[in-house]
Amino acid sequence: MKVSEGWCWLRFVPRRRDPAAPRVVHRTARVGLRLTPGQRRRCFGLLRSAGDVWACVLEVNAWRRRRHDAPLVGYQQLCGELAASGPGTFADLDSVGARSVLRRFSDAWFAAAKRRSAGDLSARFPRRRRALLPVRWYHGTFTLDGHRVRIPTARGTSPLWIRLAREVSYPVEQVRSVTLRCEGGRLFLDVTAEVPVAVYPPGEEPDPGRVAGVDLGIIHPYAVAGPGGEGLLVSGRAIRAEHRMHLADTKSRHRAVSRRAPKPGQKGSRRWRQYRRRARLVQGRHRRRVRQAQHEAARTVVSWAVRQRVGVLHVGDPRGVLDLPAGRRHNLRLRQWQIGRLIQVLTDKATLAGITVRLVDERGTSSTCPACHRRVPKPRGRTLSCPHCAFSGHRDLVAAASIATRVPGGGSTTPAAVVLPEVVTHRRAGRHLPGAGRSRRDPRRPPRAARGSVGPRRPAPPPGGESLAHTARIHDTHRKPGER
Repeated sequence: MKVSEGWCWLRFVPRRRDPAAPRVVHRTARVGLRLTPGQRRRCFGLLRSAGDVWACVLEVNAWRRRRHDAPLVGYQQLCGELAASGPGTFADLDSVGARSVLRRFSDAWFAAAKRRSAGDLSARFPRRRRALLPVRWYHGTFTLDGHRVRIPTARGTSPLWIRLAREVSYPVEQVRSVTLRCEGGRLFLDVTAEVPVAVYPPGEEPDPGRVAGVDLGIIHPYAVAGPGGEGLLVSGRAIRAEHRMHLADTKSRHRAVSRRAPKPGQKGSRRWRQYRRRARLVQGRHRRRVRQAQHEAARTVVSWAVRQRVGVLHVGDPRGVLDLPAGRRHNLRLRQWQIGRLIQVLTDKATLAGITVRLVDERGTSSTCPACHRRVPKPRGRTLSCPHCAFSGHRDLVAAASIATRVPGGGSTTPAAVVLPEVVTHRRAGRHLPGAGRSRRDPRRPPRAARGSVGPRRPAPPPGGESLAHTARIHDTHRKPGER
């Protein structure tokens, strides 16, 4: 798996200086680092110094809170306190990197205050210490030269040049910031660049009058019903299998080392530290694999929408189900679903392609018949069958077709004009995951775990990661939606 090329995200720029200038988005790519032991120690020292800055802000606010003074949370006020502390207070960390930590704290505090003023009492102010904290440097403070980056350090210290695992895919003049961070015990550099929105030839640009509905799910992360009877199903079974196998591996490792675990208050041995380091590495690899698969799924949806000239995507927002207690097993599945990340990734990639994304109410779309508009019992499989009018169809596609007819801020009623997909394109997400290759078997599972004959192996998938199945056309013998 190529970690350095695994994923990226976008962020829309809210303000533009020139109204006539083309729209741009901020795109961030994560690049791996190739460091010497000395460079690795210095990079971790910068992250620890950033954590010290965070801890100092917490300490200052704790003192002010005990004296019943107003908290020190404004960015300008925090920068003033940093300047008063003098140079060299936080080792190799320079003032620009320390100010990025202060900006993070100020934004987190005001975001929590805004939520609490809106009535959300579950919002908490930042009061937890962090050992390692990401550090960001903005344009003009760092030097990018091919595979090398010069990170600024405090005055009087030696310069820090680090080597990238690959060359940055953005032009140097478009790069706006770099962020040093640690995930799973490994160091990465997030490179943020300003990328213009895609421009299409006349007659091929997305049409705002063509609307498609998107239904989010676990088995199918994205089910899309577009205009003209076109549909798209992105399979996420490989992502679900990755979550299950990772959980099983974690439990088996915990059982294997439970006897060697140190007692409460006891210092761990070298073997225990090595095991904890290995566990962090495995956890980080699992997160990167899932994140890359989610980006592949979103890219598939956006590419399909561009080919169909879809200008608006109506996405059903199912985040309300996260507030419903459904037991520890199902709650774990909902958290592994990562609904917010799926919406964010799809929105970012659609914005870069010039497609508008709108969140709509998706209540009842998977349990309402589009023909007779009656409630349908929840099916055990993926086929929705209405006992009242003998309607049947793919459950996720029916929900996506109903979502396409709804408007943002509207109710949960579905109008009669629901266009069901007749031509469905099947795609898979996560071809890089273990067990998603030619053998269809997870390499982490021992060979003797398979019972019976596995049958002939399937042919190799095409390089684009598409499904081997032909484009399917659904022939429904029931009456059309709206017919009585």
